Amino acid sequence: MQQTPLVLTSCRAATIAADGFGLIEDAALVLDAGRIAWVGPAADLPAEHAGHPRQDLGGRLVTPALIDCHTHVVHGGNRAGEFEMRLHGASYEEVARAGGGIISTVTATRAASEQALVAAALPFVDAMIAEGVAVIEIKSGYGLEADTELRMLRAARTIGQQRPVTIRTTYLAAHAVPPDYKGRADAYVDEVCLPTLHAAHAEGLVDAVDGFCEGIAFSPAQIERLFKLAVSLGLPVKLHAEQLSNLGGAALAARYGALSADHLEYLDESGVKAMAAAGTVAVILPGAFYTLRETQMPPIALLRAHGVPMAIATDMNPGSSPMSSLLLAMNMGCTLFRMTPQEVLAGATIHAARALGLADRGTIAPGQVADLAVWNADHPAELSYRIGFNPLHHRIIGGVL
Repeated sequence: MQQTPLVLTSCRAATIAADGFGLIEDAALVLDAGRIAWVGPAADLPAEHAGHPRQDLGGRLVTPALIDCHTHVVHGGNRAGEFEMRLHGASYEEVARAGGGIISTVTATRAASEQALVAAALPFVDAMIAEGVAVIEIKSGYGLEADTELRMLRAARTIGQQRPVTIRTTYLAAHAVPPDYKGRADAYVDEVCLPTLHAAHAEGLVDAVDGFCEGIAFSPAQIERLFKLAVSLGLPVKLHAEQLSNLGGAALAARYGALSADHLEYLDESGVKAMAAAGTVAVILPGAFYTLRETQMPPIALLRAHGVPMAIATDMNPGSSPMSSLLLAMNMGCTLFRMTPQEVLAGATIHAARALGLADRGTIAPGQVADLAVWNADHPAELSYRIGFNPLHHRIIGGVL
């Protein structure tokens, strides 16, 4: 923590206002006790802060630090082999018969120790940090049995202890039906998902609860049983919804006041309206759309028209989105889905914070946590404009350079 107030000067500040970048030219920011105490034009700096130590940022751009609000970064193994198989024309079924698909990741994850899971995740976490990310959401969901689901969540907590980054954990045992429960999804929910959630909550390992609502995974009725338990435990919910079909998952999530519904390629207007009424964030995940070569795009125009806040994230996972660059996800949101540079930056800051239930992150305003990114850039649109280039100068975490 910064022990004495610090004044950042000679910068452009993109505060991320409700209606735009909130750009302040020749800005000053006052950081005090890990929080933002004041922000505004340098000429208006209050006299009470005039004598504090100063840090000249050389005219650089300052934004809130980025937030990756949907990742599966803790997992065992990789699926490069099946990536190559798909390029040679193999179908999903053929990949699965050859030992690929989610079950191959489950097998590798079950075989990995907590230490091995942490070690495998850290290079990706470090890459995210190097792009100005200060908060990462990490899901379980590759264990599909109690011991490994808990081990994944413990690994995620350990990452937060080993790196200067805030980790939010999400319980995702309802990710797929494991082979030993094939055709018995209800029994899997009863015997694994629900009791393991009780255990994870008792150990303090869970910040939110998620599920995969699809024909290849879990029905709305099965997800609702999980949500009822989550609510009874005081845990917020999220949902992978409408990625491959429309089962009404987003509307179900909205009924439970979900923080977010994610993917949403097949979302219809009734689902959009339900999300708008509930204040549920739409998390847009272009990495999976790109990797799977999908053609059905999420209804960005409908989400805009109904005022649904849109976050954007990497969905970093070993199968459908092996991408750890949030800057690239922002570019993809613009190029693939015609989101604007302002929308994707808000999506990686203020709306991503909201998707994780973090009211004190994602903007530059008095009282907010002083997690900031300083960029070698003149304008915030540059962050989503360039491809494969990282303009980060440095991060400021909790007010500390």
